[in-house]
Order: sequence, then structure tokens, then C-alpha cells
Amino acid sequence: MIGMKGLNPQFITNEAGEKISVVLPISKFQELLEDIEDLAVVAERREEPTISHNKLLTELKRDGLI
Repeated sequence: MIGMKGLNPQFITNEAGEKISVVLPISKFQELLEDIEDLAVVAERREEPTISHNKLLTELKRDGLI
């Protein structure tokens, strides 16, 4: 995940000096969108049962995926 230090944001302010918008490089914006999508998938799948790492490896080998 990307942190605030890595974003290098620029802010647009109103007449009172309050931050009202932010400008980011497209690459950083796309990284943020990917992070949000990843978090959404995690949230959707949080109720799914888990399996051990060894069992996962066994299943992937059995299916010829590794």
C-alpha cells in the first residue's frame, strides 16, 4: 500500500486557505485505486473458510498450476 509520503500531493485551496481538492500524479492515483479494489475483495471474502499454506500448495501442484 502507498502512504501519504509517497503520494506527494498538491492541494487546491479556497479563498480561506482551506484544502478543498487534491492533485496527484496519475500513476499514484491508479495505485490508490488498485489498493481500494484489493481491500474491497478482502472485505467480500472475509467470511470464506481458510486453508493452510501447505494444503494450498498441494492443491496447486495437484491441479498443475505450479
